[in-house]
Amino acid sequence: MLSDPAGNRPAARTGSGRLAGPRRLIPQPPRSQRGNIMQVLVVEPCAATAERLAGVARRQGYGVQTASRGQEALEKYPRADLVLLNLALTDIDGLEVCRTIRAAGHTPIICVSNQDSALDRVLALKSGADDCVVDSCAEREIIARIEAVMRRTGRLHEQPPQVVSSGPLRIDGRTREVRVGERLVVVTSKEFELLYALAVNAETVVSRKELMATVWRDNWAQSTRTIDTHVSSLRAKLGSPAWILTVRGVGYRLGHAGTSSSAVGAAP
Repeated sequence: MLSDPAGNRPAARTGSGRLAGPRRLIPQPPRSQRGNIMQVLVVEPCAATAERLAGVARRQGYGVQTASRGQEALEKYPRADLVLLNLALTDIDGLEVCRTIRAAGHTPIICVSNQDSALDRVLALKSGADDCVVDSCAEREIIARIEAVMRRTGRLHEQPPQVVSSGPLRIDGRTREVRVGERLVVVTSKEFELLYALAVNAETVVSRKELMATVWRDNWAQSTRTIDTHVSSLRAKLGSPAWILTVRGVGYRLGHAGTSSSAVGAAP
């Protein structure tokens, strides 16, 4: 039995030996415009509160870093897509941290205040914050505010369609099934993710580095055999090498059986 990459229950085999799709929808993690999983930096001096806020973000699929001091936050924020910043820091005033991050760029900032004070909200917004919340607010409100700020600042990438079709090729993100015409193509978990990543970016070339980060959650850009092996297997299972085209020196893109181009080739 195979497990899907989101950690859901293993997919069961049907009587014919084929893999049945998962019984429930697999949510797609929030992604940045670069296609990477969104990273939230939680800056919070209280360990218990930091863990609570980090847990809220992780349950929604965000990647999370934490920092307990202002100096640590200033070192880590360049790797974050959004900063959740408590104003009551012990080493540097939270408003000063907010002003420093804002002066350096456009990283979205949501300030967290220990009290429901209009003055705190005004000072946070004047210091460059995109929003300000009370640390005791409900989990749903925190997530809603994060998503609202991400959308407003253009950082949140729209979720890809759950079903992608290209001619007779149909890739269903809900059931994790791949079909060519009426034929069900049995693929492994990583083969499905690789094909789906190419399908939702059908008009663009997806680099090897992006595929390693998206499919294998690995930033090691030098790997060749892992991707090539999966591409070769997919081409055989789909029935034509033209379904996945190699852009030499760059990566891959989704093709169409019978298409050709002088700029791309079917061989890895």
